[in-house]
This record gives sequence, structure tokens and C-alpha cells, in this order.
Amino acid sequence: MQPTTRALMVQGTTSDAGKSVLAAGLCRVLARKGIHVAPFKSQNMALNSAVTRDGGEIGRAQAVQAQACGIEPTVHMNPVLLKPNTDIGAQVIVQGKALADMDAIGYHGYKKVVMGPIMESFGLLQQEFETVIIEGAGSPAEINLRENDVANMGFAENADVPVIIVADIDRGGVFAHLYGTLALLSQSEQDRVIGFVINRFRGDIKLLESGLDWLEQKTGKPVLGVLPYLHGLMLESEDAIDVQQSAPAEHQLQVAVPVLTRVSNHTDFDPLRMHPQVNLRFVGKGQQIPPSDLIIIPGTKSVRSDLAFLKSQGWDTQIARHLRLGGKVMGICGGYQMLGESISDPNGIEGESGISAGLGYLQTSTVLAPEKQLKQVSGTLTMPGQHPVAVRGYEIHAGVTEGVKADAPVRLADGPDGQFGLDGQVFGTYLHGIFEQQSACDAILNWAGLTATQTPDFDLLREQGIDRVADMLEAHMDLARLWPQWADRFQR
Repeated sequence: MQPTTRALMVQGTTSDAGKSVLAAGLCRVLARKGIHVAPFKSQNMALNSAVTRDGGEIGRAQAVQAQACGIEPTVHMNPVLLKPNTDIGAQVIVQGKALADMDAIGYHGYKKVVMGPIMESFGLLQQEFETVIIEGAGSPAEINLRENDVANMGFAENADVPVIIVADIDRGGVFAHLYGTLALLSQSEQDRVIGFVINRFRGDIKLLESGLDWLEQKTGKPVLGVLPYLHGLMLESEDAIDVQQSAPAEHQLQVAVPVLTRVSNHTDFDPLRMHPQVNLRFVGKGQQIPPSDLIIIPGTKSVRSDLAFLKSQGWDTQIARHLRLGGKVMGICGGYQMLGESISDPNGIEGESGISAGLGYLQTSTVLAPEKQLKQVSGTLTMPGQHPVAVRGYEIHAGVTEGVKADAPVRLADGPDGQFGLDGQVFGTYLHGIFEQQSACDAILNWAGLTATQTPDFDLLREQGIDRVADMLEAHMDLARLWPQWADRFQR
């Protein structure tokens, strides 16, 4: 198979091999060469999602990749999003809209049906853009998932696109990963693999060369690049929580986030991880919430069950003690709902129908409704004793919260959002991405006790991260071999 300018698919030997970052970097390389490019991922399983301008929901990684392309994200860039709500089931979102909850076996059979919308979305992107960078999911060599596959080689065969396979050498066993993955593919699938990429390499490349020669001789496939480990790279994680921080050893503000079983959109906390004055700590199952200035209860896909989990960990009593000592508590989305007096699910939207007593710090109550709220929003945020500042973000929630006052802390074009409680010690909001604007982040951190804030420009840091990946690809990858028609644009 000859490389094509119309599409290229990035698959990986494992989850977290670097597919999302590699795809984002390739998108940025092509975009700054003047090539009209779009990202695509046929099926994404993640609790980190983004809202498109027209009110659809897609994986957050594809929204970042769209930014790398310099374009607005659309639902067609990720036509199937699976949001796990149990160990064996997930909400199925097709072309931006929630379709149904399915267990793993039920969805496995449904893949035959969902290939139609997937191919429709891919076709629309191909009509509009010169080329499409496609990201696979997990590994193409999962034998138990090969039947009806829509995420890796099943899609590649259907769409007739070439594939590169990336492996993470930092995990160890990189040659076994690449050789074994290729060996487990059918002959037609092997034929469409045009090369390998080795990711996160540290050390002297000369010590790797004999292995590269062996791999190319054994497989007949070229190694298109050996990519160095990028220390301190800050790009949103697709699903796994990233605990890496850029802050120095000494911090001024201590922030704790209890990790719920179905925590969603934990990318909300990336600006805090990168803040030079914040020590952000994720608190896992069985751990005590450490002494903190601010505790933030995050969003969750299963709010009532995670409220029960929070109480089972004793975190509710630890939060109460934190408040008695004068600390601040914030809730985002599902965390905001938990801070109220009750959460009811009369229709069994997230599990068994019923009602749960909230933590009781806000005079609000929430009813889970079938219609999910999906929207990008902007407005103002007014924290106690401060002037209003601009804020923007997005909302993804199934609940309707009652008791919101007209003078709510967040004022949006379509109405008030959020609530204060305990004389300003507690703050809740539906707004995801609230820390991404310097002014809003400053206001919240000032409320939590931080003075003389030095909040970095998160949008600029994300742009610099994408450019850093693109620069690395141009220096260490044979891009002209992927796109011979544009070879003159990739002269090193």
C-alpha cells in the first residue's frame, strides 16, 4: 500500500503509547505547513469530554487535536464516545448525542450498526479537508475485540487508510510490542501498516540502532521515527489522571481532590497542576484528605453512587472537619450537586431510581433528567468581596438544580449558575474549564487564601505544548515518507 495524503491512522501497541499526543503533533505540523487537516477518532472510551459549539459531546483529546489543526471541533471528529458508568456498562454517545446505556456485550453487537454513523462522519471530514489524522484506541491486537471492530483495524480496513503503529519504549519491551502486534494482525491488515514509531526514548540512540535494524529486517517495515522523551510536557490526558506537576517544591496553597470512582473531566484540574503556587493532590480510595486550604469535589458520571462512595471513605466527615477549621470547599458539576441537600433520580438515569441526601452545604436540590445539558458558556464570576471577572467554560450534566438564586456567583447569558454556602466557605458551579482563564482562576484562588497570584496563561501553555510536540516530530520523524506529495514542505 502506498501512503496517501487523504488520511493517516495512528494506532498503538498499548493504551497510553502516545497516540493522542502523536496525532495532535502531526495535526499541528500539517496545519503550519498550510495543509487543511482535521482529527478523527471513530470510537473513544473516556470520561473526559468536550462540548462542541453546536452542543455535541466528543472526547477531549479530539478537541485538543482540533485546536492543533487551528479549527473548531465538531461531533464528526469523534462520532462514538463511550462514557463508562459501571464496570461493565457505558453511556453510548453517537455523533454528539447520548443514545442509550449499554453493557459491554450489548454494545459489542451494536458495533455493526454504529459503523454507519462512523463512516458518515469520516466521509464528511474527507470532503471538507485535504487530509485527516485518525487516532486508534487501545491496541489493534486485542484478539477478544477483533470481531466487529470499529476503533482500530476494523475501521482502517473499512475506510482503506494506511496505518502507523507507535510503541512506548519507556514501558520496556518495545520490540516485542511492535513485532508481536504486527504478527497478530491479518495479512491485509499487516499490508496497510506503513511503519513504526518509537516513543519516549531516553539515552544514546546508537545503543538502539541494532534493535531498529533487527525490527526492520524481521518485519519489512521502516521505523519512521524515534521520538525523545519530552520532560514536563503538559497536554490533557485522554482518561488517566496525570499527577505530574510543574510547581516547585514549596507551595503557598494546598488543594486536595478526592478521586471518585467515575470521576469525569479531571482535566479541569490541569491549570492547577501547572500553577507555580499550588500543590494539587489527588486523594485515592482508602486515603485521608490531607490538611488543605481548598478541597474540590470533581464531576462524576455516576453522581449518586459516587456520593455514597465519598461517604464510605469517610471523606464527608473529613470535609466537615476541614470546614470547621476554616477551609474552603468547591464542587464542580457532580461535585456541585453533592454539596446540595438532595439528589434524586426518579427515572433511573444513572442506576436504580431513588433519592440521596446530599452533603447539605448548599440550599439546592438536584433532579436527574433524561435530557443532558451540553453547551459552551461565558459570563462573569463574582467571588465574595471581589469584583466580577470574565469566565468561560462548558457544561455537561444530566441534572436540573433547583434553588439557584438570581445573584448566583456565576452569571451566564442564559441565566445564573452556582451557589455559595456557609457564609461563603462553600462554592459550587456546573462550569467545567473554570480554571482555564487567568482572571477566574485568580479569583477562586484568592477566595481560597492565595495572595499575589501568579497564574500562568493556560491557553498559551497548551499552545506551546502542542508546538513542542510538532517541533519534535519535524526533527525526529521521516514525515516526507508519509506524505511524498508534500515532501518539499518537510525538508529538514
